[in-house]
Amino acid sequence: MRRIARRGVASGAAALLLASGAVAVANTQAAAAAGCKVSYTVNQWGTGFTANVAITNLGDALSNWTLEWDFSGDQRITGSWNSSYTQSGQHATLKNASYNAALATGATVTPGFQATYSGTNAIPTTFKLNGTTCTGTTTPTDPPTDPPTDPPAGSRVDNPYAGAKVYVNPDWAAKANAEPGGNRISNQPTGVWMDRRAAIAGTSGARGLRAHLDTALQQGANVIQVVVYNLPGRDCSALASNGELGPNDLATYQTEFIDPIAAIFKDPKYANLRIVTVVEIDSLPNLITNVSPRPTATANCDTMKANGNYQKGIAYALKTLGAIPNVYNYIDIGHHGWIGWDDNFGPTADLLAQVGRDSGAMSNVHGFITNTANYGATTEPYFSINDNIAGKSVRESKWVDWNRYTDEQSYALAMRQRLIQAGFDSGIGMLIDTSRNGWGGSARPTGPGPQTSVDAYVDGGRLDRRIHLGNWCNQKGAGLGERPKAAPVAGIDAYVWMKPPGESDGASKEIPNDEGKGFDRMCDPTYTGNPRNNNNMSGALPDAPLSGHWFSAQFQELMRNAYPPLP
Repeated sequence: MRRIARRGVASGAAALLLASGAVAVANTQAAAAAGCKVSYTVNQWGTGFTANVAITNLGDALSNWTLEWDFSGDQRITGSWNSSYTQSGQHATLKNASYNAALATGATVTPGFQATYSGTNAIPTTFKLNGTTCTGTTTPTDPPTDPPTDPPAGSRVDNPYAGAKVYVNPDWAAKANAEPGGNRISNQPTGVWMDRRAAIAGTSGARGLRAHLDTALQQGANVIQVVVYNLPGRDCSALASNGELGPNDLATYQTEFIDPIAAIFKDPKYANLRIVTVVEIDSLPNLITNVSPRPTATANCDTMKANGNYQKGIAYALKTLGAIPNVYNYIDIGHHGWIGWDDNFGPTADLLAQVGRDSGAMSNVHGFITNTANYGATTEPYFSINDNIAGKSVRESKWVDWNRYTDEQSYALAMRQRLIQAGFDSGIGMLIDTSRNGWGGSARPTGPGPQTSVDAYVDGGRLDRRIHLGNWCNQKGAGLGERPKAAPVAGIDAYVWMKPPGESDGASKEIPNDEGKGFDRMCDPTYTGNPRNNNNMSGALPDAPLSGHWFSAQFQELMRNAYPPLP
């Protein structure tokens, strides 16, 4: 299906969407655009802000691009994504990255940056693309307030979250309400997890898929979020989230899991629900990072790479669910602390594109999600990947460890561009799971770290307080992150709570069960680590139940450390 061009929409009290530009006069420079427009989206807080800068080329195709403008105040850029930056005084410049240099006529590229300011943060009034002024006025545009309208039959809206009411799972809400203070967040939408065949019909204490859809209709919701998570040999590198199906149970997955889900989704009474599916987290990235000859390889991941059942299973799910007009498939891209290194980033995008093609049509994929059930900060305001401290790049710090990205938003936007380059539609959107990445509380930094060394600078200023980026199970000190909201910045469809806060990542010790879930030492607070977390302590909370089961102590800590803080 053809998708309309994406429009960036910022929401929240501190966010503004500002547009600049119209067709400009032709310029005789060989590399200059004959016309251009710029949309400048700001999300600000205190003395910092991020800006997404959507550049549309209205002239001849460009082989490279440079955007420049002047700030009116003391704004200072500290980092950028999908571009490199320079700044001299108030004059700022963004230049293309190697992977997004070509800009065809009518094409849009979305670089962005992070910056500090004091006083007022006025919007730049004039932008130049390769020396050509993108003329026009810069004026605020309020987010749309019109109620959502159903798309024509057989088509999808660009962003399923825009203007929509998202389903609140009553089963999760009841558990949250039973906790002291839990009523402050029990009205938030969370993902509904289909993590085994029995979940489709419903299990003790949890309604089935059809009952969730029926309840969504009763709530007057426009969107329901469903995590489809039961691949053969699921999550080959983590025992805590192993599933019920063996490595070779592809036919069972197709006929007893995906087909029954699709049959329910096809019921005509659900036709006006936008069904967002997150298809098989923690799967395809494992085939890049945890297979031989990598030192992090596991025998299970080698098996899944050899038999191809991750790719085949996901391609089948995308094709089957993508044939339903009101289903929006999003694929997992891991997170920045997993895939952000050069030798993981491009290969992951190429593998995702191959699976998209294997599904029969790239349009079966509506977008991608990062940080599902993880803890990476949405943005890191106090240090940038481009900073240099005491003669060393931030990339040389122990925390960053040569990664290209410092947070989930910069990673998601860069991966979006790389996925478009790999063949996906230019309108794809990204989701960021912010359910547990707030990192508030007394340990939250309020400014940059000391510049005595690059490690002191990064460790003193980073919001993410984990011991190591590779730690993923029930992390101590974590807090609720940004509340779910649509279109926070251009290219991001929504911040979501796909992982319901309070549900465990895995048991702290071995617990016999009939759900196929093993004991992973990364959930044991006494564990001293493995190559995937550089042999650091696990950072896990004690006394955790099986994955997906209610973990009251973690829920209370997430509320205490919420950022933005809870009322």
